[in-house]
Amino acid sequence: MSILQGLKPTSLDQPQAIDALVIGKVIASGNAKFEKDDVVLGVFTWAEYSVVKEQSIIKKLESSEFPLTYHLGVLGFSGLTAYGGFFEICRPQKGEKVFVSAASGSVGNIVGQYAKLLGCYVVGCAGSQKKVELLKEKLGFDEAFNYKEEIDLNAAVKRYFPDGIDIYFDNVGGKMLEAAVDNMKAFGRVSVCGVISEYTNAENKASPNMLNLVYKRITIRGFLAADFMNVFGDFTDKTLDYLRDGQLKVIEDRSLGVESIPSAFVGLFNGDNVGKKIVVLADD
Repeated sequence: MSILQGLKPTSLDQPQAIDALVIGKVIASGNAKFEKDDVVLGVFTWAEYSVVKEQSIIKKLESSEFPLTYHLGVLGFSGLTAYGGFFEICRPQKGEKVFVSAASGSVGNIVGQYAKLLGCYVVGCAGSQKKVELLKEKLGFDEAFNYKEEIDLNAAVKRYFPDGIDIYFDNVGGKMLEAAVDNMKAFGRVSVCGVISEYTNAENKASPNMLNLVYKRITIRGFLAADFMNVFGDFTDKTLDYLRDGQLKVIEDRSLGVESIPSAFVGLFNGDNVGKKIVVLADD
């Protein structure tokens, strides 16, 4: 089970079942398209058992050379979010300088790896020394820093980008977005995937320097993963090639049991997860 990635967050006025992206096994079916023991990917509720409509199922999963959980992350919405937000919005070129916030998260870590595979200089920020070491030692980022140890974010970003940033992939919003914009090159591109720092703090709104946007002709664009369904085939083909060649590392953060779902969800907003957060409800 995975929290839906790259889609619009909503609030619940009344108690109700919460949806997530889920891989499940059919135990009974009244639909001729699906048989008992079929493995399916779809948007189901937080539960060990669900009664679902056909339109809730995204696809039936056949036997795969990779773990099924990859379809929740690197081959699913997390990967598509990274691919579309980076390649389609930013139009990166080899040698460009790329900054990724929340770089150890489910999307950020993939963006950074895509950028390195293209031949970019990549710096990521994260919230612990352990995550910083992961970015540099396992995922191949050129540099990384712990933003919690920085007094002046603007100065921290400038330290790693003395000549400026070409591309900023934003997962956090707030002060980090402001610092990145202040250090962008002319015609820099900002891809806004999320604003995690603002979800739980309405006062933490980003106010980038508008003069920088004008004089540097900076482009800032937000998006949803669903915007890129037209390139899903290209995304899948390229990502599968990277995986087969061992060029793309997959980071999953697993917890066990339906009772762990609430804490796993809350942990996303506290930066507890490393890579894709997945809750395993059953081994089979």
